[in-house]
Amino acid sequence: MHPLHRVTVAAALPLLLAGCFERAQPSVENAVRPVQTVRVALATDAESRAFAGTIKPRREADVGFRAAGRIATRAVDVGARVTTGQVLATLDPADLALAVRGAQADLASAEAQSEQAQADAARSRTLRGQGWVAAATDEVKQSTARAAIERVASARAALALARNRLDYATLRAPSDGLVTAALADPGTVVGEGQPVLRLAEAGAPEAEIQLPEQVLPDATRPGATVTLWARPDLPLKATLRELSPSADGKLRTYSARYTIADPPAWLALGMSATLHLPGADDAAIATLPASALIDRGDGAMVWTVKDEGKLIARPVHVRRMQQDRVVVTGLENGDMVVALGAQKLDPAARVRIADERPATE
Repeated sequence: MHPLHRVTVAAALPLLLAGCFERAQPSVENAVRPVQTVRVALATDAESRAFAGTIKPRREADVGFRAAGRIATRAVDVGARVTTGQVLATLDPADLALAVRGAQADLASAEAQSEQAQADAARSRTLRGQGWVAAATDEVKQSTARAAIERVASARAALALARNRLDYATLRAPSDGLVTAALADPGTVVGEGQPVLRLAEAGAPEAEIQLPEQVLPDATRPGATVTLWARPDLPLKATLRELSPSADGKLRTYSARYTIADPPAWLALGMSATLHLPGADDAAIATLPASALIDRGDGAMVWTVKDEGKLIARPVHVRRMQQDRVVVTGLENGDMVVALGAQKLDPAARVRIADERPATE
């Protein structure tokens, strides 16, 4: 063989051998991906939605004296139950009594001046009829008498007001209720209308709850209950009485008041309460890992695995979110849902189930 031919064959031999050992590599796009799945087990949504709140009275008001002065006594303390008209506190009446005495003196003076002015007016009228007094002079006397009468009326009103203020020195309960706060102690000088005690009216207590906007349609649904931290095993029936028409500017929640029917004797104002709202329907729910839920702009969905590893996108409705799980509707019993890596899949992908675990784990 010609030497040149031998060199050519030797150079081509490695290429021919490499071609013999070359193997076809699968395409990344066509690779079958292993996935972990959960099998859907539908259940009835018996869980109530719970919202924290506080037990409060239906009405609560700050009460104070209708006169200014120094508090002399306070007859009740926080927690006392009072009845309508019961004395709660008193002011030092010394200054108010002096005001009454001064008003009495002003009235006596006004009455004396009025009697004198009316007598002068009567004489002036007689003399005018006899021609001894000019008409202008008589008119002055008559005007002075009328003014004196009005001063008497004003003095009487001032005396009545002074007596009222003396009576206001005694603070009485406007209704039956419970004293929930003492805002001023004996010895304190208070102004007119300054709060001294806080009084909660007697009546059925209420649970004040802040509700998010998504549960407002269920707020009036029958079956709501309230449990107390003191007795979580004893649910109390509750009925919505009041629902705020607008949301709180900071919390974006709506204030609701639920009246508690037949409250037990141990129920106290200020207790921590939990409102339980029943579900809107009895739709079957599925509990899935939160990682199974995806949203690509068309709403919440999950991937279900069908025969031969085919993926099907299933839209779902989220009922509620938990710490690492999500409760949804829209699935069928026994569906195989991709639990991990759902965000990296697409409808064209093929998968194989590498691990299956119950959805309740």
